[in-house]
Amino acid sequence: MASFRKKTPEELLLSIAKLHQGRLKILVGSVSGSGKTYHMLREGLQLMQEGIDTVLCTLTLPQSRETLELTVSFEQLALNVEALAARNPEAVLIDGLAHQNGQGAAFRTRLEEVLFLMGRGISVITTINVYELEGVDEEAFKWTGVRPLATVPAHTLELADEVRLIDVSPETMLNRFEEGRLGARPVPAMAQRGNLAVLRELALRLVAEGVGESLEKYREEQGLSGPSGASERILVTAQYHWNGSLYVRRGEQIARRLAGDVVVVSFVPPGKKLTKDEQAFKASIKKLAIKVGGSFKELPLANRRQLSSALAAYAEEQHVTRIVMGHSKQSRWEQISRGSIALGLLRRLKQVDLFLMADRAEHEGERILPVKHRRAAAYGLFRRVSAEQREQQAKSIHRGHFSLFIGAAPGVGKTYRMLVEANLLLQKGVDVVVGIVETHGREETRRQIGELPVIPRQIISYLGTKLEEMDVEAIIRRNPDVVLVDELAHTNMPGSVRKKRYEDVIHLMDNGISVISTMNVQHIESLNDAIEQMTGIRVRETVPDAIIRIADQVELIDVTPQMLQQRMRDGKIYDRNKVEQALSAFFTTGNLIALRELALRELADDVDERLESWDRNQSLRGPLRRKEVIFVGVGLQEDAERLIRRGFRIANRLKASWHVHHVQSGHSENTDSINKLMQLTERLGGLFELSHAESRNHVAGTLLTAAKRANATQLIVGQPRGLGWQARRSGIIVPKLILGGRHMDILIVARRMVVSHY
Repeated sequence: MASFRKKTPEELLLSIAKLHQGRLKILVGSVSGSGKTYHMLREGLQLMQEGIDTVLCTLTLPQSRETLELTVSFEQLALNVEALAARNPEAVLIDGLAHQNGQGAAFRTRLEEVLFLMGRGISVITTINVYELEGVDEEAFKWTGVRPLATVPAHTLELADEVRLIDVSPETMLNRFEEGRLGARPVPAMAQRGNLAVLRELALRLVAEGVGESLEKYREEQGLSGPSGASERILVTAQYHWNGSLYVRRGEQIARRLAGDVVVVSFVPPGKKLTKDEQAFKASIKKLAIKVGGSFKELPLANRRQLSSALAAYAEEQHVTRIVMGHSKQSRWEQISRGSIALGLLRRLKQVDLFLMADRAEHEGERILPVKHRRAAAYGLFRRVSAEQREQQAKSIHRGHFSLFIGAAPGVGKTYRMLVEANLLLQKGVDVVVGIVETHGREETRRQIGELPVIPRQIISYLGTKLEEMDVEAIIRRNPDVVLVDELAHTNMPGSVRKKRYEDVIHLMDNGISVISTMNVQHIESLNDAIEQMTGIRVRETVPDAIIRIADQVELIDVTPQMLQQRMRDGKIYDRNKVEQALSAFFTTGNLIALRELALRELADDVDERLESWDRNQSLRGPLRRKEVIFVGVGLQEDAERLIRRGFRIANRLKASWHVHHVQSGHSENTDSINKLMQLTERLGGLFELSHAESRNHVAGTLLTAAKRANATQLIVGQPRGLGWQARRSGIIVPKLILGGRHMDILIVARRMVVSHY
């Protein structure tokens, strides 16, 4: 929604000044050698092809052969800002933004030189490593022992018009070191897989944070309220009581595992004088909130009955995705007479989950505090391997390697990158073939196929039509070292041996053939609901999350929305006659920003999961807590699949076992719907169970009994559609669960409003 407010004179002057200022684009990498300079040069070549006067100034050394080959196309000048200003090109490529100049230089830092050029109307594309930013350098040193030679101010990325991440997996970096493609041997700390993973996660999260801020700004400009669905924001409500700090710590735990922010709020009657104990609790809660990287705010509240509405309003204002609070100690009659805060919230919340935290100190005598997992005892290495374990080990040895390129949207360059990688392998003598590649008419992509051998596609007859699919058996007979398989989420044509292309990939790997594949983030099964919430589009073709987990390496192809939309306008993604339709539908600015943030955060989570599996002490999201068992209660309503996906994502982050339970209540139910829920649960790795209740009034009790039998620590259910007469008529299931389930955490998942488009 456009703003009709008049701009102030200062705002007008600033807007006019920006018209004369050059643009700044920063390419961020996790480490030296990640490919920042190569991509900077490629973007420079693209500008030259579009007729933009572009020159190359500095190039940090050493560089790979592929990078050096690109430099010959450029006019190369020394980084003398006065001479450059006189030459006055439209764009300048400057490597190594964090460089500090020597004594006697006109400018102390390279950043100052860049800002000078921008002030003269010259645009700059430059590069930086994530640990060369102030603040991040200390975090990187804490985890890896790596210190940069120089840094730039923490706000540097905020100066850029565009920030793009050049992602690279630790495995790829280690291969580059081993092959000597980057010249001199790296610092020993840089050659450790765990350190490379830490730096990569820092880069992913840093760029995701910046993208998230731009998404919030865009949504405000458009007049959109509520959470975007791309990131998590946890609100903890804590009163000045001894357990307030426990709520803050639990909120921080949830925020860290979900890679989100935490906000703490406390409501106090206006003019109330705090007791000495309350003052101490307030100081403790405020200090803890700041310590965990959150914020604290005290708000006035005249009447306790207004707490639900005040809390719901504050949650919407803060774009919160989940509220964390303690279970009530009220009896059912006290809730009726005084009002239930939780039920009041459920009546008012829109797109916000409610998490009710159990007081385990009272019920189990244990504290909710960080607990590190013990490492397996050393003598476990000498335990005799069983025949079944030997068979599994033999299969894993024989199995092919799996590499996956992920993008936020079509057209980011996944297929192109896959083909570039394949050509490098071919030059090294690796037997690599094209199983299936979809060029979508993109000439640049088609040219990259080059001399790669292509396996002819299989012809399948269906309803009188000849259709083409990847010929898996022909690939197995050819038996290459590596096969390229585009579009992992594709559904095979009827008549194919396997239903999905990812099943073909697993079959190829089981036959000892390595696979390089591509997919977009919107095809990840557990993100299906978040994608629909953000874009208004339900993605039908999905890939189980487990497929991403079994990939040996996953890399993100990051492209800014501006660049992607320009590719669209240039006809490099779809035919020109479809461009306007695409730009007003899936490829809207808001959709692309949200999808990009989701992709960055999802891959950062994946990096952290892998890092944690290598060394639990190095997890950036902190140690896991007590052993969790997640229990999802579902009906046959439309939100059942969404609850199952949510249960999976929570269980996956907590390394927890998880159950899905449906209670049948006295009448026959749709068997097909139940089977569909069972299949989804099993596909995601959960356990689906059924039980029977005499009537709907007994559903809550039956579900709680089943949860207790499973030793559940967290119960997940959906937000009820009504809590008035409709709830009483339907057996008031959720209120009964809240009342009877105080010994466990309860997450009530909000009903989501699907947007049409940003």
